[in-house]
Amino acid sequence: MKASSERLTQLSRMEEARRQTQRQLDMIDRQIIRRMTTLIPQLGRKRSGYRRGKPPDPSTFLERYRSNLAAITAERQPEIDALSRKLARQDVAIEKLRARCVPESRPARDDPERAHRKDECRGPADCRPGKRHGAAA
Repeated sequence: MKASSERLTQLSRMEEARRQTQRQLDMIDRQIIRRMTTLIPQLGRKRSGYRRGKPPDPSTFLERYRSNLAAITAERQPEIDALSRKLARQDVAIEKLRARCVPESRPARDDPERAHRKDECRGPADCRPGKRHGAAA
């Protein structure tokens, strides 16, 4: 029982570390978006307006936008790659730990040893109306 609670504690710590890594990746995305947002007015100023009745080409703006986005992203790419690899490793480790520490949460129909307890209420989510928690059927 103690080993199981220690594993659950370790699992919650690992999940929190994964959430922190995901927050770091999200923060980098927000920073890139913020920098691009501040660049948009500068990208639009280079338009030549109407010359000889010819309207400005919107694809020029998009090309400048995409090239600036690529440059800004390239600056942060090593950090993004490292955090993405770390996130993938954390996902694998969490799944392995879940497989080891939560086998008792499998449905009873998948586990012949627990098939006799299939009607047992293990928590509020498993209860049907009128059934008490922990009561066997």
